[in-house]
Formats: sequence, structure tokens, C-alpha cells
Amino acid sequence: ITDQRETLVAWDRRTGKPLHRAIVWQDRRTAARCDALREAGHEGLVRATTGLVLDPYFSATKAEWLLSDGGVEVSSDLALGTVDAWLLWNLTGGTDGGVFATEPSNASRTMLFDIRSLEWSDELVDLFGIPTRSLPEVRPSSGRFGVTASGAGLPAGIPISGIAGDQQAALFGQACLEPGMTKNTYGTGSFVLMHVGDECPTPVDGLLTTVGWTLADGTRAYALEGAVFVTGAAVQWLRDGLGIISDAAEVA
Repeated sequence: ITDQRETLVAWDRRTGKPLHRAIVWQDRRTAARCDALREAGHEGLVRATTGLVLDPYFSATKAEWLLSDGGVEVSSDLALGTVDAWLLWNLTGGTDGGVFATEPSNASRTMLFDIRSLEWSDELVDLFGIPTRSLPEVRPSSGRFGVTASGAGLPAGIPISGIAGDQQAALFGQACLEPGMTKNTYGTGSFVLMHVGDECPTPVDGLLTTVGWTLADGTRAYALEGAVFVTGAAVQWLRDGLGIISDAAEVA
């Protein structure tokens, strides 16, 4: 399974129904909240713990918004997860024993995850008011998560043995397996990731620190990331928004 990393889904594990529309990674509705948290002096904690910066791009303020303005009620059945967790839960049975789990490359994009201990951060879940029991179990990126259940839209019994967020999946899939190896992916945005080894580096201004992947044997990889939110989307805007080109190739 690979997915757009920061997009967040809230659902009820008793009924299997989503509790609100998913909030996608590009959504900026919590920008003012991030500004307020920065002004209150919380960015240092976020930066040191998660490798990220206070920005609505990441999932924590999306979850906080869902539990406040979004009207989602906290209950013992509440699930808050990135799209990989939603897919895994449904594919493995959903309300009938579905596996509620994620892995570090996605968890590290929530702004709730300690990228050194590889666990949810008590300080950050408290800061954002997120109940830890509503978050998925974090397992290694490569390892048996479960098998597909009958009724999931696929034949039953297919092993699900790997999950990674899209950019980390590209880093691994393009064989950047040694420190210093780097990939750039062009899409809606552009994302440059560099493998920096198995020790979490100190923060670098202008870059994000993220978990590349973890393996079942305890091996881990970290990455530095430069994220440009708008690249391919700008070409689409020139064509469909401004109408100054009729085909993407004309930008050449």
C-alpha cells in the first residue's frame, strides 16, 4: 500500500463509516491555528520531536479541526488515520476484525510522532488534543500487516506485507538504499528526498526530517526532504485556470 501521506480520515470502527470528509494534504484551513501555535512557542517542540515545521500540510491540526469545528465526537470507536490505515483496516475486514495500523513513514508526517523513539509523542497528542487510543498501532514498514478478508473487493487471503507513504515508497522503489542517494518526484508538487542513514539527523533549515522506512529486523532509514507544493498543479492552472495554453506540452 502506498498513499498520499498527510491526508487524514476519521471513521467509526463500530460502523465502518467515515465521520467527515477526508482532509487532503493540500488543505490550508488550519493555517491560522499553526500561526497561533508558532507564536505561542511550540515550533521548537514540533521541530525537535517530529522533524517537521508547524504547517497545515501535516495531519495534527487537521485532526484537531475535525474534533472541534468538524464536529467529530471522541469515542472509544473513533479512528484517526492516514489513508494507508483506512485502506488496511478495510482490506483486512473492517468492522469484522480489521487491522488498525500504520507505519513510520506515514506516522512521521502527522506531526504527532516521535521520529527517534518511533512512537506517538505524549506531549504532542496532548498539545493537539488527540486521544492516543484513536491513533493506529505503528508497525515496521516492511512486514506482515495482515491478509485481505472476503468482501473487501479482492480475493481473500492476499498478504499485505508493505506500506509506505508515496515519497518514501519512491525513494525505496528507485533504489536509493544508501546514504546520500536522492530522488526527485514530479507530480502535483515536487519532492526531493535524500537517504541520510540510520541515525536521525539534527534539523536543517529549509528541509524536513522524516522517516524513510523501517524493516521488521529493526533496520531504519531517515531522509531529508525538500517539498515544493505546486509544480504540476501550476501547469494545470495555466491550462485550465488561465487558459493561456491548451496542452501541458506547450510550457516547453
